[in-house]
Amino acid sequence: MTLTAVLIAVALLVGYALGRVRPYNRLGDWADWQLRFHLDRWASKPRQAALLTLLLLTDPFATVHAWRHRKDHPPPRSPALQIDPDWVAKRRAATTEET
Repeated sequence: MTLTAVLIAVALLVGYALGRVRPYNRLGDWADWQLRFHLDRWASKPRQAALLTLLLLTDPFATVHAWRHRKDHPPPRSPALQIDPDWVAKRRAATTEET
């Protein structure tokens, strides 16, 4: 009974520590950083394949989504802000109507 309780406590502590450290997230962020900004360093197909595999293992949904949408056009921009040239007169008229 005591050994079982100790093993459960150790498993809980290890799980908590891994949850706090989040090694998969850090490893995935590192692999993403290497693929995005450091392709000139050690630029080889096996290295890129290993990093892509690492990204697929650590964050499969975001990696597949990014791969599918890598050549999409950017979303359309919102229209430019237009300022009414008579905004001062309209504001003065609104303030005089309130009084």
